Amino acid sequence: MQIDADSREDYFSSAGSREAELRRMVLDGEQPYQSKSMKEPGLVPVVALAAQKRYVSLYVCAVVDGEYLAERYASELGTVSCGKSCIRFTKVDQLNLDAMKKILVEVNDRYVAGEKLYGG
Repeated sequence: MQIDADSREDYFSSAGSREAELRRMVLDGEQPYQSKSMKEPGLVPVVALAAQKRYVSLYVCAVVDGEYLAERYASELGTVSCGKSCIRFTKVDQLNLDAMKKILVEVNDRYVAGEKLYGG
């Protein structure tokens, strides 16, 4: 499912049956990031949501000691599928929200302290 939207509200409204699940997971925060191929740094979300065709992807793009937090806490996150920085689920109820809160508190604390959250 590809959604083109000009704003967060448009994105939610265009998500169809995934709208309610996405709204339950509203998150905010961006940090400057510049890859080797970028001429100028841009703002990249630290935590992001994407409505896929069969599931919701929650990206937690924060690295601690060379390890993505989603990967570090994967065994605590519930009946979800985890990649390095991606947590995939079909219903929010599959996600252990206490474990997710622990990740978000860690991300927020580091973000507020001005720490670099991205690796590389």
